[in-house]
Amino acid sequence: MPATTLNLLAELTLRSAVPDDLPAVLALLADTAHWLDAQGVRQWPADGFPAERIEPLIREGVLYLLDDGRGGLPAATVALDGHADPEFWTPADRPGDALYVHKLAVSRAHSGQGLGEALLDWAGLRADAEGRHWLRLDCSKDNRRLQAYYRDAGFRHVRTVDLPHRASGALFERRASGTLLERRPVAARAHVRVPRQAAEARF
Repeated sequence: MPATTLNLLAELTLRSAVPDDLPAVLALLADTAHWLDAQGVRQWPADGFPAERIEPLIREGVLYLLDDGRGGLPAATVALDGHADPEFWTPADRPGDALYVHKLAVSRAHSGQGLGEALLDWAGLRADAEGRHWLRLDCSKDNRRLQAYYRDAGFRHVRTVDLPHRASGALFERRASGTLLERRPVAARAHVRVPRQAAEARF
């Protein structure tokens, strides 16, 4: 299976998830959900996602992993597809003009290394390579820290959709780009590079 290697401190490989990865992905998402819950963030189910929510993403080929090839939990995971949540994105938003980020999670062991930013850069490259104009996501309505994280990553707040049955609803977007976003220098991120071929690879 073709893969794209990101130039990271631990030399992690970006690849499509396969069915055998399901237990590790569920464990990573559960660990992240527990951490979020401990921070008072209720965006994800406190015990993580059931397999039936993640299996379709693997089957459709839209879930990706960063790992070191040694087994165990992946360093990070993200889903990237053209699915615009109809409760959030309206026809006036031209939902087909964007790719959408879902299930972005970085393991606690790899936090602070810029992996989330690298995956968002890669997603922006992919969106541009597919002729989309925007990279979009939704996140917790109440998590100001996470919203600030996305603003720092170049996203703008579009609006907040406040639905009583949804913890998420803060909508963000940034322009799809064939170049990497320039950020303030951060030592841990200096070793993170996402080459353009990562955007063009179809895995």
